[in-house]
Parts: sequence; C-alpha cells; structure tokens
Amino acid sequence: MLSPFPGMDPFLEHPHFFPGLHTAMHFCIREALQPRLPAPYFAEISERVWIESSARYVEPDTTVIHSGGRDESEAGGVAVATRMGAQPLVFEVTDDERTETEVEIRTRRDDEGERLVAVIEVLSLTNKTPGEKGRELYLEKQREILNSPVHLVEIDLLRGGEHTTPMFLERLRLKAGAFDYHVSVHRFDQPGRFFIYPCKLEGPLPEIAIPLLPGDGDVPLDLQAVFTRAYDTGPYRRRVRYDPARLEPPLSGEKLAWVEQMVRG
Repeated sequence: MLSPFPGMDPFLEHPHFFPGLHTAMHFCIREALQPRLPAPYFAEISERVWIESSARYVEPDTTVIHSGGRDESEAGGVAVATRMGAQPLVFEVTDDERTETEVEIRTRRDDEGERLVAVIEVLSLTNKTPGEKGRELYLEKQREILNSPVHLVEIDLLRGGEHTTPMFLERLRLKAGAFDYHVSVHRFDQPGRFFIYPCKLEGPLPEIAIPLLPGDGDVPLDLQAVFTRAYDTGPYRRRVRYDPARLEPPLSGEKLAWVEQMVRG
C-alpha cells in the first residue's frame, strides 16, 4: 500500500519508525542498483558496528535503622539510631552492540581483488545526534572517505538533528532556498565540488547520479522509487497513526496544513 505523501513520509522520521526505514532503504538501494550496474561493478551491503555503554540507576535495598541501647517503649525515652555509613548510588553499566548499514559500489579487479568505488549512506538518527558515539564514528569515516579515492553519496531524510553533510548549511540555503531533505554527492575525481540535490516535503524525492570510476559514467538511482519500495514492503500503513500531532519533529504553518490535507486525502 502506498504512502499518503508524494515524497518522503514525515511520519517516518519518528524514532519509532526511522531505524527500520533506514535499514530498508539500504537494501532497496542495493536492489535498485544491481541490475543497472555494468559488469564488473556490483552493489553490496556493509555494516558498521560499535559498542555503546549506558548506565542504569538501580534502586538500593531498603535500609533498616535500629535503635541503639535501651528499648524506647520500655524506658519511655527517645531511641537513638545507630549511625550508618553513607549509602552510595548504585548504577549498572551495560554494553549494547549497535549496527548500521550502508551500500558499497565495488568492482572486480584483474588480480582477483576488489576496488571500493562509492559509498552510499542514508543518514541515521544517531549520525545526526550530538554526543552520540555513532555520530563521532560517522564523522570520522566521512573525513576518511572525503580524503580517499572513493565517491561519497549521503542521503539525508531527517529534518531534525545536526546538519551532517560536508557543505555548510547556511551556504546551501543561500543557494538552494528552503528545503527539508537533501542528497550530497562528492566525487573523488572532483575533490573541491559537492553536488547537492535539495528536496522539499511537498515534492517527490529526486533521481540522482551514482558515479562510477572516471570514464565509466554514472548510474541513475530513483530515490522516490526506492522509498516507495521500502514503504510498500514495510509495516507502516498498519503501524503508523497518521495523526499530525504525532509528527516528530513537529510541523507548523503551511507545511502542517499541507500534511493534514494529505492525511485526510
């Protein structure tokens, strides 16, 4: 069943839904690219794994304070409690394994090895959250790829969070005007340039060019078709409550009115 929106579904930006969409988008990107890639190129899913530590407060056991010396009821006096040591706060630290996917474009080499040509990333909530370990690791990898002979394609379908693609947000808005989502393509053979596809909530997601090695041209990737496939094979029509009050991040003004109209339609 199709999404009620012509492009990105803003309800799926909610933390309950976006992690599943994030994974599905990568698999649908691989599916869409595989038949279009000329031999010996191929698309594959890669994973990035890290350990995230979290601390949980544990309620201490009930402390029993007993009277010292005489029994208060017998002596008619005031009971004096035995002095107890300071009670510590108890925290339990757990290590959680986190995994994020990406799509890699590779090609076989004559020496039976493989050459990494391009990395395609759909940015996650973690990638855009300040202080998250996943964001630190992503930015580190982003810097490595930008300084390597590998193309980098970043797809940002999240209105919230910190701006993460390399081009300054103010500069993007000055040139492109207001936009809700965007795609950034950095070609290693044109190191000083970023190719940006700005997207508005009210319109479809764009068809973008995935670069191969210099001389081999580009491969088109229809992001709207990819999103439609991810939505259609997912649980969203049964799971999402299309109540504009549940939007996260929220919308206001004309965009909220437009969303309400689309939901009613």
